[in-house]
This record gives sequence, C-alpha cells and structure tokens, in this order.
Amino acid sequence: MRLLYFDDYRLGVLDGSDVIDVSDVVQDIPHRDQLDIMAGLIADFGNYQAKLEKAVSNGEAIPLASVRIRPPLPRPVNIDCMAVNYMEDGTRDEPAPINAFHKSPSGIIGHEDTMVLQDIPATIFEGEAELAVIIGKRASNVSAAEAMDYVFGYTNFIDGSARGLQPPGSNFFFMMKSRETYAPLGPYLVTKDEIADPQKLQIKLSVNGEVKQNFNSDDMAHSITRCIEWASSIHTLEPGDILASGTNHRGLNAFQDGDVVELECEGLDVLRIHIQDDLKRVWSRETRLDRQEQGFNPPYAPQLSGKYTPE
Repeated sequence: MRLLYFDDYRLGVLDGSDVIDVSDVVQDIPHRDQLDIMAGLIADFGNYQAKLEKAVSNGEAIPLASVRIRPPLPRPVNIDCMAVNYMEDGTRDEPAPINAFHKSPSGIIGHEDTMVLQDIPATIFEGEAELAVIIGKRASNVSAAEAMDYVFGYTNFIDGSARGLQPPGSNFFFMMKSRETYAPLGPYLVTKDEIADPQKLQIKLSVNGEVKQNFNSDDMAHSITRCIEWASSIHTLEPGDILASGTNHRGLNAFQDGDVVELECEGLDVLRIHIQDDLKRVWSRETRLDRQEQGFNPPYAPQLSGKYTPE
C-alpha cells in the first residue's frame, strides 16, 4: 500500500495514477491536527488496513496530477541519519564504525517543494540520496534478528548538508544538517510488503536530468537490521520515526539555484524537489568522484562565483 498526504494534509491511498481520499476512515485516530494522523495510523495499522482497502475499492478516484502532494511524515519524533554507512563501491577497506546523527523534523519538505540555500558561508551545499526506513512500532533494544518486525515501510529521503561551516570545537553536524528545508522526503510511504528486499534496491539521484548518484543498497556497511538494533539501543524509536540509511558519497555534487533534483529508490517512485539560492552562487558541476579522480583532496567542487567565493 502507498500512503500519502495531499492538499490540506488529507490522507490518501495511491491507486495506480489516482488518489483515494481515506481521511474519513482514520478520523477516530487520536490527533492534535491532521499532521499527526499518519503516525497514528502507522502505530495502529493492523486495525485499519482492511478499512483502508475497503475505502479504496469503494472510494472516488482523484487524479494524482490534480492534487498537491505533501510530505508523508511531516512530524516524526525522530529522524536518525546513519553516517558513513556505505562501502563506496568497494573503495573502503573496512566499514566505518557505526554512527549516526539527529536531524531536525522542522527541516522536512515534500514532493515538488523547495530546498532553500541560506545566506551562510558554506563551502558547498549537497544532498545525499538515501533509502529511509519508517519505524512501525515502539522499538527499544531491538535485536537485529527481530528488527524487520519493527519496520512499517520505506520512502525516499534527501539529506541536505551545508558543509564547511564549523569553527573549531563546534557541533558541526547540527549546523550542517538541521537547517530548514534540508530533509526532503516522499512522495509516499510504501509499506514493507511491497519491497521484497530493501538491501537490494537501486538508488538514483539526478540533477537537471543528469544522473549523479547511482548505487545499490547492497553496498551498505551496516545493514538496516543492524542499524535498527544499534539506534534502538541508544533511544526508543517511535511509530513514524525515520531512519535514513546513509549514502554512497562518490556522486555527491553541489546543489545550486534553479536545480531540479530527483531521487528514486527502486520501488518507491520519484521524489522531486527544487533548489533556491537567492544569492545565485555558482559551483563546479563535478561530483566528488570526478574530483577524486583528478587528485583533489578534499574532493568538494569549488565555488566559482557569488558571495563567499574563496579568494
């Protein structure tokens, strides 16, 4: 099943190229406002699945092209992002120690929304293509063997970064990762029964139609089940929480004004976002891999013009 929010955060189920409005089916889920309903549905999905299926079979079809798709999880309790969690196409000798960071839920945007590059002296702005795992029930000290029982489904996730901001001794992940609009996700939540093996999904990110990142989730250094085990040993994961599983960094590139960025994790459809930079700064279009092959270290593409251009 593919679940989404649309228009004024009405809850829908995707049926082919149509949306079926199922908001009336879920209104008895306790909630402060519409933004809470998806997490409530995830937590009690077993009691609503048959009702949703009936609503889809009897409901009025609304063309998907006629609605505004919203972020499918606008208010998770936690966004946990795995750090350095890929073997980078075999170029790493061994897995990096398992690690992660928190990202602010206030950074969430959805399909066709805009990531805004702020007036800050970042060396480069990037976005990492990631498979996001959606937690289905409260998880504390879960074993890897049981971890998939705690998975509700999956969605596309872009981990936005403003690199090069940290003064010595600062919390650079907070400044780099938790900015407004730096957590695009969607367009839908895809329940886990639709994905045969999340460790064998092709992940592609393109900028203005040019593929920049293209890798498979089988290259993860620490599997999804291990990541859930580790994260849940540190803090409790709640229904609707997002565990972003990391990226292969070799295709990372500079996001800049006017870019159209598309991410497609296999089986999850396409998440499309836009990039806005009121300063109109310009970077080289090279990827990290391009720069590495030319012998540059660090491999970040240089800023070519605009405010904060290095002298």
